[in-house]
Amino acid sequence: MKRPALLLWTLALFLAVDSLQAKELVIVTSFPKELFENYKKAFEARYPGINVVINSKQTNAGVTYLRETKNRPEADIFWVSAPDAFQTLKNDGLLEKYAPPKEVMAKIPAKIGNFPVHDADGNYFGFAISGYGLMWNKNYLQGHKLPAPKEWTDLTNPRYHGHLVISAPSRSGTTHLTIETILQAYGWEKGWTLLLNAGGNMGAITERSFGVPEAVISGQYGIGVVIDFFGLSAIASGQPVDFVYPSLTSVVPASVAIVKGAPNMENAKTFVNYLLTEPGQMQLFSPDIARLPVMPDLYAKGPANYPNPFKMKMGGVDFNDQLSSGRRDIVNSLYDHIITFRHNELKEAWATIYRAEETAAKGKGPNVAQARSLIAEARKLAAQVPIDDKKAGDKEIAAAFRGKSGLKAQLETEWENAARSNYAKAKELADKAASLAR
Repeated sequence: MKRPALLLWTLALFLAVDSLQAKELVIVTSFPKELFENYKKAFEARYPGINVVINSKQTNAGVTYLRETKNRPEADIFWVSAPDAFQTLKNDGLLEKYAPPKEVMAKIPAKIGNFPVHDADGNYFGFAISGYGLMWNKNYLQGHKLPAPKEWTDLTNPRYHGHLVISAPSRSGTTHLTIETILQAYGWEKGWTLLLNAGGNMGAITERSFGVPEAVISGQYGIGVVIDFFGLSAIASGQPVDFVYPSLTSVVPASVAIVKGAPNMENAKTFVNYLLTEPGQMQLFSPDIARLPVMPDLYAKGPANYPNPFKMKMGGVDFNDQLSSGRRDIVNSLYDHIITFRHNELKEAWATIYRAEETAAKGKGPNVAQARSLIAEARKLAAQVPIDDKKAGDKEIAAAFRGKSGLKAQLETEWENAARSNYAKAKELADKAASLAR
């Protein structure tokens, strides 16, 4: 082969390889396989030149990954449910600004309730509506003679002890949103009182959000704290379950964003446009996805009796994603160190309190009043949060929790020691109360 021809052939091969590489789209997502595989297949069929590569990570790990690769981005799209994760990445300067076509945006309302569907600066876009609530196995509740839950406060019912399941918020962006929703609904002190009591009632705390609906559907546990699509998809597929939105919950968008400096920028823009137009929106009605579109007009084409967040009374909490984003790492770590990592002690403390309350309820002796006083003190200890909201919102502390630091390690050790001591003392007081009340 002559030299000029060889050079032309080499250049053509280089351009062909480069072209193939440009036809890739890398998506970081925390969504379940049923959702992203459905979209991958449909998107590749619609745009046959683009190969979708899924990098499956839970939300917090996804945020960390984008931070670690910011100098040389490897992903094009960040695609999760948690709005505060997008706010965090926006604050870090890790999201690309984009303006989808006006005709696309015109079909989507600016807000769902009081919450913006899209970021005002064009850093991320809501493609589905998400609500948070409670899912239960109807056969399980009937077999154990338990009532169906309606509110977050129901999770503190002693009858539910050992029958509940939740995922750790540090491992699940959707669970973090649920925890933050409860804190914003009831306030920091009362919210943590509820969470610590409910945490003591949990039969298990799973590592991934998917583990919660699986445990409820299988009948391993009766009631799970979930994002709505887990409950709706299980109902649509004929599982013996039900789902409820508590009166105080948040209804917020699940979003999509283009990563700053995405290596396949045009493909990323195409994917965002696809999610926000009718073909991408209609896929949300699929039984194995069961999510709520952001285009109100499409509900007329959806399944019968499908929840419509634009017509139903849903929410009750005006979710503050700035507040949530600012204390995200602190809340996740706090939950782990006083609930997840100390779950056995917390669970036993509440079991002992419940037994003491049953004994005191039947007692008639002269020491019953003293027993009840000890039980009240035990409850207070078992539901005590070791940091107030002012300190949790401190910018210096928040910065310390975005990485490894001496302050972070110090506070986590203090929290865990306080939790261990409180639960042991609560159990001791409850045991003493039971003895006095007999």
